[in-house]
Amino acid sequence: MPCARPRFAASRRDRPTATPSTPRLLRLALVLLLAAGPAGAARAEMAAPAPPRIHTNQSYVEELSRPTRLPVDDSLAVFAAVFGQLPDRVTVYPTENYYYFTFLHDGAPWNGNIRLDASDRDRGKLHFAYSEDLADWRDETDVAHAVLDQSHGVIVEKVERLLYRVTFGDKSVLFALNDLSGVKPPADLLGPDEKFVGPIFDESGLRFFLVFNSRLKLFHYLLDETARVPEQFVPMKSGRIVVGKRTGYGFYVDGQRARKILVGVAFANSRVNNYFDGPFDQLPDNFIEDDSFRDMILAVAPELKGKIDRYGGWGDGAQRYMIAPYYYYQHTGELAAFDRCVADKRVPEANRPACFVIDEESQQSFSPVPRAIKELRGKTARGKR
Repeated sequence: MPCARPRFAASRRDRPTATPSTPRLLRLALVLLLAAGPAGAARAEMAAPAPPRIHTNQSYVEELSRPTRLPVDDSLAVFAAVFGQLPDRVTVYPTENYYYFTFLHDGAPWNGNIRLDASDRDRGKLHFAYSEDLADWRDETDVAHAVLDQSHGVIVEKVERLLYRVTFGDKSVLFALNDLSGVKPPADLLGPDEKFVGPIFDESGLRFFLVFNSRLKLFHYLLDETARVPEQFVPMKSGRIVVGKRTGYGFYVDGQRARKILVGVAFANSRVNNYFDGPFDQLPDNFIEDDSFRDMILAVAPELKGKIDRYGGWGDGAQRYMIAPYYYYQHTGELAAFDRCVADKRVPEANRPACFVIDEESQQSFSPVPRAIKELRGKTARGKR
């Protein structure tokens, strides 16, 4: 069975490849930015550099101390509380169209998302999910998920291609989805066997190009450096690996094509399902217009033929094929395996892209063995028979 994830929410897992669930706290500062809308984002981009915005413990404690009342077992009541505090227009940056939020209630942190799913938003559907926050020391918390539509008093209207009006009661909010339709990788960034799938805006604030190698039948996430990259990278002792200070994302710096290939995501971030759990849950849904993406998935997982839609979903859209070729590392030193693979003279140059793919067995064993090395070992084992 291919690795799958629920379609209605971002991931959650106990082990690196466990079936995912919801989003997580750590979102408050970004929510404030999202609420500013495209005009606010444009002004921030064009404005002269300013001192960083300061967040104080005082404001946190005072928010925590304020008494709140919310029937958290009533999804529609929670939606009303969240929706009622949104401005008249918001910008949804992540490309799977999750609008994340957090709140503190009765001394506990909660998180969730409003999602305009590409598969059913034009049919008036809105997905709403929330849960108590995750933490390393506790078991997973229950996730509440509801598909809301006119029968619940929630009206979703398409205004423009990537602009939707949501009305609930006497309040309407415009949801501006992230239009990256003009974003393409530079011509020299892709190899001869690679096809561009689409642009990705991750909730971490980083942008990626999702690419597919049709000969080797594998996917990669390439860092989009055509725009400002809000990250600083620390080089590891092992050759060409760099790790982001803020995100913990590990990249292999490809000197041949001057690009950064995502090879590592910190397992600790995946475990608590924060903004930095990897871009697998922010696929370029808004820019998938034909069956080519489905064909790519079927090339990797032919057993899904006749079962998935063009977004890679199945089970009436409840599950989705999970594209996570990178490794969930516990220590950055583990990422040296990618360097060693590229340096291994037994790996043909044409097969080096397979050096940046980790399978489920390696994820579960916490021992990264790139696909290219596994294939070499398989050939050696067959030769000994």
